[in-house]
Amino acid sequence: MKVECLPLGFSWSGHHCGLKSDSNSPDYSLIVSDRDAVVAGVYTQNLICAAPVDLCRARTPGSRARVIVTNSGNANACTGSQGVKDAEQMASDVAALLGIEAEQVLVMSTGIIGEFLPMEKLNAASVEGVGSLEVGLEAFVDSANGILTTDQGRKTAGSIVETTQGIVRVAAMAKGAGMIGPNMATMLAAVTTDANLSQESAQQILKRAVDKSFNCISVEGHTSTNDTVLLLANGAANSEPLTGNDLAKVSDEIEQTLIQLAKQIPADGEGATHLIDILVKGAASKADAKRVAETIGSSNLVKTCIAGNDPNWGRIASAAGYAGVPFDVQGLKLRLNGTLLFEAGEPCPFDGVQASKLMAESECIFIEVELSEGAEQARIWTSDLTTAYVVFNSDYHT
Repeated sequence: MKVECLPLGFSWSGHHCGLKSDSNSPDYSLIVSDRDAVVAGVYTQNLICAAPVDLCRARTPGSRARVIVTNSGNANACTGSQGVKDAEQMASDVAALLGIEAEQVLVMSTGIIGEFLPMEKLNAASVEGVGSLEVGLEAFVDSANGILTTDQGRKTAGSIVETTQGIVRVAAMAKGAGMIGPNMATMLAAVTTDANLSQESAQQILKRAVDKSFNCISVEGHTSTNDTVLLLANGAANSEPLTGNDLAKVSDEIEQTLIQLAKQIPADGEGATHLIDILVKGAASKADAKRVAETIGSSNLVKTCIAGNDPNWGRIASAAGYAGVPFDVQGLKLRLNGTLLFEAGEPCPFDGVQASKLMAESECIFIEVELSEGAEQARIWTSDLTTAYVVFNSDYHT
């Protein structure tokens, strides 16, 4: 993430307020636009959703957003009417300090489910957070650190786009390492841009970008109660709403930025040692391609053989076969890190020892599945499954 990618008109802060036991672990984050911003949102598909998700759903899409406030360490989920009041209080506290309306504040929470927020700590956090708002990369990093939970590191991405109205900047942050997939995850993401976008364009851009990024990742296939992706576009870089080729270029950059973020999540999966990149091509439809890719990516047997650096292509082939997508087995080809392992219904000769060695040396394992049914393709990202994941989640209080 480069300072040049930070959009105009935004300030940031993040600090420890006491929700987490580790005083060195930030748990409160603010993103503030100095002017009204168009806001779009995409949310969890879990029927049980957290109070801040309901609050944000009611306020998006919109055209007057100013703030995203996030706490980590407590999900404020399954907390009933008190949870709703607490989410609203988080928004109104920040709004009062900034002299804006509470409805201009979006709220995200992540952490342990079923515990009430310690509002006295969050009340104090809003004062410190607003008081420490700054522009610049250091403040952005503080804000990004404030949304993390079990993550081993922060997840940020940014880009710069040239338009006929000038330079547009995109900067985004995310969190997520477990409860990932199949539709987003225990993940939060905030995307900021100084592009001038209409409400309709912003929502369409975000939905399309999420479909190609966060909806294409998994760790263990558990969909969270708090999944939220928000886009703030404050228009500071453009005098008029973007249209035509300019709009398409900004849309593409937001999509690529979210893909960068999405890949960082399974790469940081709890206990993960490999990112797994799965490409399925030659399918009759995109839906078929994605279904095969997701079936392979959700197979614990595939994930564990990758963890063990075992080029066990039989697990990949069998997972493709039970995906529920009809295909000609004779037309199936499987490659692992570029090595052809299976073709025309038969195994291909390869050096298993060397293949295993290359897997052990690779942070990312590339699985390519080629069908012979058409020209459509889909790509997903997941992580391997290790004993460290089991140990971590058997000890982690949820």
